[in-house]
Amino acid sequence: MKVEIWWIGKHNEKFIEAGVQTYLKKVNYFTKVEHRLFNDVKSVKDATVLKQKEAEQFIYQIKVDDYIVLLDEHGKQYNSRQFAEFIVNKQNIGSIKRLVFIIGGAFGFDDTLKQKANALLSLSNMTFSHQLARVIFLEQLYRAYSIIHNFPYHND
Repeated sequence: MKVEIWWIGKHNEKFIEAGVQTYLKKVNYFTKVEHRLFNDVKSVKDATVLKQKEAEQFIYQIKVDDYIVLLDEHGKQYNSRQFAEFIVNKQNIGSIKRLVFIIGGAFGFDDTLKQKANALLSLSNMTFSHQLARVIFLEQLYRAYSIIHNFPYHND
């Protein structure tokens, strides 16, 4: 099973890019993770229209055998061990070719994309910027794989 992370827009801050690269390198020690940057939707001021246009970009790339997880504030929350178990469970399902985690833009996701999703995942009850969520999620993905492989990183 292939793991991919998709997100909208470039990073505005150097520390975000540094964090993304740090954790991509670490998680790639355990499994190949690809990340895909989707273009910001320019010149759209209305949040509803913006979410629709962002959703169209994602929906166009979704395949039938993908398992889509949207990082959404209304999603299910896991502790680190539960998240590792979630990943193992998806790996054990032979029909899933790609496990795709999507981090949306500043206004979240359009309902058309939510309907295509298999799951919604929340990182916290707190709200993070969509750019900072990239680093936080990648650290949690690395932590999950370190748990799966009994690597000494996570402490209970």
